Amino acid sequence: MSVFLIAEIKVTDDGWIPDYAANVHKLVEKHGGKYLSRSGNISTVEGAENDATLIAILEFPAQEALGNFVSDPEYAPYAEARQAGSVSNFRVIDDTDIAGTIPYLKAG
Repeated sequence: MSVFLIAEIKVTDDGWIPDYAANVHKLVEKHGGKYLSRSGNISTVEGAENDATLIAILEFPAQEALGNFVSDPEYAPYAEARQAGSVSNFRVIDDTDIAGTIPYLKAG
């Protein structure tokens, strides 16, 4: 079952960004993941404004692959730099439909 990591990031110090942007996607790929988007072009269609300056959406083939990425010792220094220079909210969803009415999604 695929899982999607939605990273909402409010940058407070952008010093970490060049190194992170240049290297982390390789670690994501190492664990079978891929970026679907990594953008600062954010607009709100409905609801309260979000103060994120960057949102990234990543897909991993399974929860285990995402866990392996997050716990990879090679990722640790990048995560620490991001955490020091941002306020980050990471959320994970799977590829199911909770209502079970969309035929191309698994019932959740």
